[in-house]
Amino acid sequence: MNSFWLIFWSISYLLVLFFVANWAEQRSAKGRSLVSNSYVYALSLAVYCTAWTFYGSVGRAAESGVDFIAVFIGPTITMPLWWVIFRKIIRICQVQRITNIADFVSARYGKSQALGVIATILCVVGTIPYISIQLKAISSGFGILTTANDAGNSLWLDKAFYISIVLTIFTILFGARKLDANERHEGMVAAIAFESLFKLFAFLAVGVFVTFIVFDGFDDIVQKASKLVDLQRIFTIKEEKTSDWFWYCLLASLAIMFLPRQFQVTVVENVNENHLRKALWIFPLYLLVINIFVVPIALGGKILLGTAVKADQFVLSIPLHFNEKALAFVAYLGGFAASTSMIIVECTALTVMLTNNLVMPWLVSRTDFQRRFGGDMGQVVITLRRLFIVLLMAGSYLYYKNVSDKYSLVSVGMVSFAAVAQFAPVVLGGIFWKRGSLAGAVGGLLVGGGVWFYTLIIPSMVSAGYMSSDMLSKGPWGMDLLRPESLLGVTGLDNISHGTFWSLLLNLLFYVGGSLLSQPTALEHNQAVLFVDVFKYSKTYESAVAWKGKALVTDIKSLLTIFFGKSHTEETLQLYAKQNKLDLNTRYADSQVVNYAEKMLGGAIGAASARILVSSVAKEEQISVEEVIDILKTSQELKTVNEELTRKSEELEQLTQQLKQANELLQIADIQKDDFLSTVTHEIRTPLTSIRALSEIVHDNPDMEEDQRSHFVNTITKESERLTRLINQVLALERFETGKQELDIDEFLMEDIVEESLEALDQLAKEKNIKIDVAYEGIYGPIRADRDRLIQVIINLVSNAIKFCPADTGKIQINTLQTEASLSFSISDNGQGIDNKYQELIFEKFYQTRDQSVRKPKGSGLGLAICKKIIELHQGTIKVESELGKGSVFTCEIPLGKN
Repeated sequence: MNSFWLIFWSISYLLVLFFVANWAEQRSAKGRSLVSNSYVYALSLAVYCTAWTFYGSVGRAAESGVDFIAVFIGPTITMPLWWVIFRKIIRICQVQRITNIADFVSARYGKSQALGVIATILCVVGTIPYISIQLKAISSGFGILTTANDAGNSLWLDKAFYISIVLTIFTILFGARKLDANERHEGMVAAIAFESLFKLFAFLAVGVFVTFIVFDGFDDIVQKASKLVDLQRIFTIKEEKTSDWFWYCLLASLAIMFLPRQFQVTVVENVNENHLRKALWIFPLYLLVINIFVVPIALGGKILLGTAVKADQFVLSIPLHFNEKALAFVAYLGGFAASTSMIIVECTALTVMLTNNLVMPWLVSRTDFQRRFGGDMGQVVITLRRLFIVLLMAGSYLYYKNVSDKYSLVSVGMVSFAAVAQFAPVVLGGIFWKRGSLAGAVGGLLVGGGVWFYTLIIPSMVSAGYMSSDMLSKGPWGMDLLRPESLLGVTGLDNISHGTFWSLLLNLLFYVGGSLLSQPTALEHNQAVLFVDVFKYSKTYESAVAWKGKALVTDIKSLLTIFFGKSHTEETLQLYAKQNKLDLNTRYADSQVVNYAEKMLGGAIGAASARILVSSVAKEEQISVEEVIDILKTSQELKTVNEELTRKSEELEQLTQQLKQANELLQIADIQKDDFLSTVTHEIRTPLTSIRALSEIVHDNPDMEEDQRSHFVNTITKESERLTRLINQVLALERFETGKQELDIDEFLMEDIVEESLEALDQLAKEKNIKIDVAYEGIYGPIRADRDRLIQVIINLVSNAIKFCPADTGKIQINTLQTEASLSFSISDNGQGIDNKYQELIFEKFYQTRDQSVRKPKGSGLGLAICKKIIELHQGTIKVESELGKGSVFTCEIPLGKN
């Protein structure tokens, strides 16, 4: 493949990443964050899968069998602990604005500048080898695809040199564009999530090609590999290797917590700690999927290419072996993605550490520096970070050319894992053990880091020819017990396991011993409590920080303005003062404001530098441990009082809401009472008026003809019956609503009560010439219910249908469906229909009176309300479906098994 086009597409890929990052940042500025998503968060954690995973896992599998899987088993089996460990770390970092692991360690142990320096140096020294193998992977892949020869010692002809330059530029664009108090890079996280998907796709594409196109599935590869004696070891785990498995799993589980890039994406870039819940299963699933084809590719490479090609190169070499250049290019881009994502995030995290812990504490303590750059300190920080990115990439390039190029990707990567594992005692102890002190942390990191360098870096320097081989064979000054690869005579472990064992053991012993033998300062004690009990103090952090002294409000504002600008500083402080009911219009700042300002500065330039800056404008008084304890107690008491007040307030609000609802119900009841009295009075007055008028006519005309007298008397009788029915309906409704009405359960056939109901309505239907049809479906047999009440329901519904159907063309359909479990019947008509907004109201008594603009239909308005009560007494339901001008359908359903 032509070198020019490979360079062109590589840079194009980086531009695509930059486009994704820029797009994500634009969305964030509009309040539509792309990374505020648990899936994006989980995918960003896959920055763990670097070129080591993409190329090195295959190489490790081809050379050492299934040993490679330990690096992925470790993180997987410890993921459930993340909810306990990382949820706490995330909360601590959010509360205290901590932006990297060195600042975390420094802040926990009294905001110690010295400890921050030690942690930073350990991270840088331990991570540069890891960055170097990414350069090696990219350079090797480029060479394989272009068949370019190594440039030897010529810098200007070395492709790795130019790759380093390009990656330096893009790392600056991704990670050092602006200064933020939270140090979050939403664009970078979005780009990393995209790369995680792409490298997974690329690796799976090669795996599918090798497994199912070159070979005939997994079984075919295994069968052919089993015939080669040299590959039989891949299918077995040697007993003597079990201890190595333990140490490799332990290293991987610790590294994924404390690698600077993992701390960056897992903690610093986290926008919601609940995103951890989904990451606990998505990330292990990602590790499982990306490793499915590792062994098939390793076996396939050994079968096809033998020892002619390095095992680390099988992912690219197998497609090229079959002239599949497109697939090889996709695989190259996948490895390129795996490497670039690691480099970008790692360098971003390391430059923040270097700036915050090595340079800024020294610069901010110099008055001449503050005087010269005081108005543009933020730009100074950005410039320093860009410079450190250049230095890190240069250091990684030099390490690649002189050391890592002589080792496999996995071996160099494990050395870096062992370095960051040294943070385990000080970090885990720091969040769970209040007794952990600065002396113990310094001792643990110095001794652990020193032993790591002695047992793992010294041997690599000897192998590279920079030191005498006598160091390994005889030990320093001929002291055999101090040989780096068998310290104190311990043998039987490989060099990684050996170095890990001694470094972590001595680290832990010095940490615990130093903490128990030293007395913490007031600040150490304060920070220990705030870290260990973070969930108790997270909402009252500023008031829980022990600080006594005086600081002018104007000085605090000026200090923040130097880094964040005037408008942002004013806006942030005003918001904080409003939330905490503080007054900024005073001469001296409240201690909470001072602590908040220090926290803001700590997020941008580190805890140690922030403390130096705040001390430069504040006259701080010494505070004792007893005073710290008093402050913490007061803070906790205030929190308890606030929680109690909040609870009381919520209870009062609930009570107010209940009273409001009760008042609304009373108002509705009052309206219903008025409606009831109005309607009943009207309904009673009408027949009474008719009875009285007709009675007076009959009384005053004794000579009235017999036919006319008979007609008047008949009318009086009907009006009396109407009056009786109304009174009976009112009384019946009252019994239903008060629960006095009981059902008289009996057995009967549904056909019988339908026929009886229609007989009662026959004359009414004939008067309007309305046709009524009946259909029965389902099983036939007796049902158990209240016969008279169901007849009342059917008569009410059918009489309403007759009332609203047009004369001569009216049609009513009665359908029944009987099953073993239920009985349902519906009455449909082709009447005028019911407006949708009244379909719920019609089942209320006298519903017509609610809308005076609607003409009140004939009747008392109690019939449907009684129907609903009867059906509900049967534990059933009644509903209506209707459309204006198209009639109505009333459906009742009663469970038969419950009656």
